[in-house]
Amino acid sequence: MRFSAATTAGQFLPQRWALRMRPLLGRVDAVLLTADERGEAGRMSLIAFSIRIVSAVIAFISQVLMARWMGSFEYGIFVLVWVTMVIVGNLACLGFHTSVIRFIPEYRERGMLAELRGIVLASRLFVLVASTLIAGLGALGVWLASPWIESYYVVPFILGVICLPMIAMGDLLQGLARANSWALFALSPTYLVRPVLILVFMAAMLAMRYVPDAKTAIFASIAATYITTLGQLTGVTSRMDKKIPAGPMIVHFGQWFLVSLPIFLVESFFFLLTNADVLMVGAYLDPNDVAVYFATVKTLALVHFVYFAVKAGVAQRYAQFTHGEPERLAAFARETVSWTFWPSLAMALLVLALGEPMLVLFGPEFTAGYPLLFLLVFGVVARGAVGPCESLLTMSGNQNICAAVYAMTLALNIGLNVVLIPLFGLWGAAIATSLAMVFEAGALSFTVWRKLGIVMAIFVPANREIG
Repeated sequence: MRFSAATTAGQFLPQRWALRMRPLLGRVDAVLLTADERGEAGRMSLIAFSIRIVSAVIAFISQVLMARWMGSFEYGIFVLVWVTMVIVGNLACLGFHTSVIRFIPEYRERGMLAELRGIVLASRLFVLVASTLIAGLGALGVWLASPWIESYYVVPFILGVICLPMIAMGDLLQGLARANSWALFALSPTYLVRPVLILVFMAAMLAMRYVPDAKTAIFASIAATYITTLGQLTGVTSRMDKKIPAGPMIVHFGQWFLVSLPIFLVESFFFLLTNADVLMVGAYLDPNDVAVYFATVKTLALVHFVYFAVKAGVAQRYAQFTHGEPERLAAFARETVSWTFWPSLAMALLVLALGEPMLVLFGPEFTAGYPLLFLLVFGVVARGAVGPCESLLTMSGNQNICAAVYAMTLALNIGLNVVLIPLFGLWGAAIATSLAMVFEAGALSFTVWRKLGIVMAIFVPANREIG
């Protein structure tokens, strides 16, 4: 016997209420119980969203404790180093962590098992080698540039690059798990296990009388990252070996690299766009301002996570429907816009209502970031209003133009930050980021309509032309 939300409501609620709630609960049942691709994508998005909600709570608590333990100055140093490492680690995959989500469903659908074995092995080896080389070059670059870097950043950045290979491998393993719809294996290590371990190791080091500074926090992060990624590697490898029978292997590395390169550009621009404001604040203002701005962004994370959760659940379905099912692709893509917008709007209102008391937890000085939430939330909701356009373009082979859109958005964001931060400080960063996200949403929605004929906009009917 399976659980049914609609049936349960009919049994326990008054008939009038049960009848009113039946359409909504019917949709819940469709997500939870339907065995088709839509149901599977919906369940993965629901699991991803649940993980990101729990992750947001864990991350918020851990960041509050870190800020309290270290103080705003050392916390600001740690934030800038860790955000930089996460960005560079993601970019060190060179697009393979996303391209595997496109190739693995395709090879499985077409019965190309030799190619499937090849991309699973080759992607892991390539990412490990590439990220290790980038880490070495990064450490060398920081050492050579140390005369021009603030002294309190040099050692933390050199320590931080030790994390890079494992951050990159974790992102690739997340892609492999997402390609197989293993939501828990994809998201739990990065968003649940790693932040908890960082907090545990930091607390243990402080108990052993280590100095509560950025270097101690980075040592805790290194240990947590290696343990998490190696555990994820063991789990994903074991499941892949069971799912893919042994046999010959074919490697089309040139083809995979050519597809991954524009995806790398898309991911690079998107990841930089998502974090450029923190980096730009670090470039122009002191660590105390970095700490306040980052705490504000973390408070807004609940709204961001709706978009990322839906994106995690639908990318592989976009790739599947692209091959010969344009009507199903269009209908499914339009439906995913509602999946992102309404929860994003609800989360935005909740964050605005609770933002100030949440920021007080970091320390009294962090409440200076609360007014910034009202600006930043516009950009996040605008992104939710068009759904995961970037995934749709990437999975349908339009990654080049998607990269161009993100390049323009990133250039706009950086340009606005360069002009506005010196004039308005943190307000300038918030204005620049919000305007850039609104531009990104409009440009991506327009591009999807021009390239695929699919309307990705919450308040525009599917049968209405844009223009």
